[in-house]
Amino acid sequence: MKTDRGDTALIGEVSTVDKVLRRERDSIGEIDVDADSYHGAQTARAVANFQISGIPIGHYPVLIRALAFVKKAAALANLELGDLDAEIATAIVGACDDVAEGLMIEQFSLDVFQGGAGTSTNMNINEVIANRALERLGLSRGRFDVIHPNNHVNLSQSTNDVYPTAIRIALLLSCQQLSFALGELADAFEVKAGEFDHILKLGRTQLQDAVPMTLGQEFKAFAVTIREDVNRIEDVARLLLEVNLGGTAIGTGITADPRYGVVAVSKLADVSGVNVVPASDLVEACWDTGAFVLFSGALKRTAVKLSKISNDLRLLSSGPRGGLGEINLPPMQPGSSIMPGKVNPVIPEVVNQVAFQVIGGDLVVTLAAEAGQLQLNAMEPVIVFNLLQSISLMTNAVTTLTSKCVVGISANEDQCRLHLEKSTALATGLISLIGYEESAELAKEVLRSGRTIKDVLEERGTITAELMSKVLDVQSLTKPSRIRVEGKYR
Repeated sequence: MKTDRGDTALIGEVSTVDKVLRRERDSIGEIDVDADSYHGAQTARAVANFQISGIPIGHYPVLIRALAFVKKAAALANLELGDLDAEIATAIVGACDDVAEGLMIEQFSLDVFQGGAGTSTNMNINEVIANRALERLGLSRGRFDVIHPNNHVNLSQSTNDVYPTAIRIALLLSCQQLSFALGELADAFEVKAGEFDHILKLGRTQLQDAVPMTLGQEFKAFAVTIREDVNRIEDVARLLLEVNLGGTAIGTGITADPRYGVVAVSKLADVSGVNVVPASDLVEACWDTGAFVLFSGALKRTAVKLSKISNDLRLLSSGPRGGLGEINLPPMQPGSSIMPGKVNPVIPEVVNQVAFQVIGGDLVVTLAAEAGQLQLNAMEPVIVFNLLQSISLMTNAVTTLTSKCVVGISANEDQCRLHLEKSTALATGLISLIGYEESAELAKEVLRSGRTIKDVLEERGTITAELMSKVLDVQSLTKPSRIRVEGKYR
C-alpha cells in the first residue's frame, strides 16, 4: 500500500482522524502502529498491556544506551562470523549508534514494570533499531522484509542473554557517577574536618555525654566512612563484569554460532568501554542474579550510612536555641507557614528519605532474585528498575547534600566548648591523675551542683592550674595519651 510519503509498509497504512497508522503483523496477528513511531507490533502490544507505573524504560537512558551497545556488539560479531550481510550490519550498527546517543529516547515508552522477563524491552530495542536501520537504507519504517527485528537485529541472541547483559552494563556505567558524587561528598567532609580540627567539643554515646573530641574528628569520620563505601561499591560492581551474552535462551547457545559468544563479548567490551568477560558457565549465568543482590546490598549499606550522617547533621544543628546548636547548616528555605524565623534541615531530611527508599528497594531486589525458577529469573525488570532508581536517587541526593549543605556548614565554637565544660566528660581525662573512684565522685558533684569540673577542682584544690591546663589541652583530650606527672605517666 502506497502512503503519502511514497513508501511501502510491511502490510499497509491506514489513516485515522488523528494520525496515520501502519499495520504490522507479529505471531499473534495484525495490529496498527503509529506510522511515525520507530517501534513496532510487539512494543505496541506491550505498551497496551503494561499500564502500571507510568515510568517508561526511556526514563533511564543508561539502560537504553546499554541495550544499544549489546545490539551493536552482536551485529559486529555476526558480521565478522559471516552470518549477517555487510550492508544490513552497517545499517544496524549506525542505528545502534543513534540510539546510544539518545536520539530516539522517546521511542522507549514501555513501562518499567512488565511481565516476560524483559522480552518486551528487548523487542522494543529490536524494532526501533530495525526501523532506524531501514531509514538509513532509504526505506520506510516497517519494511521488515528487508531488515527484521528478530531475524537480523536479534540474530544469535535471546532476551535471556541480551537483557541481563545490558543490565550489567547500565549498572556499571551508572555506578561511576555515584562513586564520583560520593567522592566529592567525602572531599567536602575532609575540608570541614580541617576547618574544625581545633574546636573542642563533647563526644556522645547513646545520646549521653561521653568524652571530649574535636569537631574536626567528627567530620573526618564522615569522610572516612563514605570513602570506605566507595571502595565497597566498586569491589562488588566488579562482579557485574561477568556476562552471559552468547548463552541465548538458557545458556546452551542454541541458534548461535559456537564462536559467537566470545566474539560478541569482546566486541561489547570495545563498544561500551566496560571490561566485560564471558561467564564461566552460561547456563548458571542465565538465571543467577546473585551479583545484583550483592550490588543492591552495597547500595543499601551506603544508604544506611548516609542516613546516619544526615541524622547527625540534623541533631548537631538542632535548636538553634533549644537544641545542641553546635553547627549551622546553610538556611535553604523558610521552615514554616506559621512560625516566623524557623529554618528546617531540609537537605539532610531529603537524604534520609532517599535512604529509606533505597533500603526498601534492596528488599524488592532480594525478593525478585529469590523468585527465579529453573533456567531463568523472570523478575529482572523490577530488579533493574530498583537498582537504577537507587543509583539515580542516591547520586542526586549525595550531590545535593554536598553542594547545598556540607560545603556551607559552619561551627558554633563557643557552644561546642560550653557543652563540653558543663558535662562530666572531662572526668574521664582525670582518671590517670586521681583514679576512677575520685573521678566518679567528681562527676556526681558536677551533676549535683551544676558547676563545671574546672570550678569544682579549683575549689577542692585537687590539682594545680598547670595540670588543669594539661587536662584541657586538645592533644591530651582527643588523642591516645596519658598525662605526664613528675616524669611519670599516670
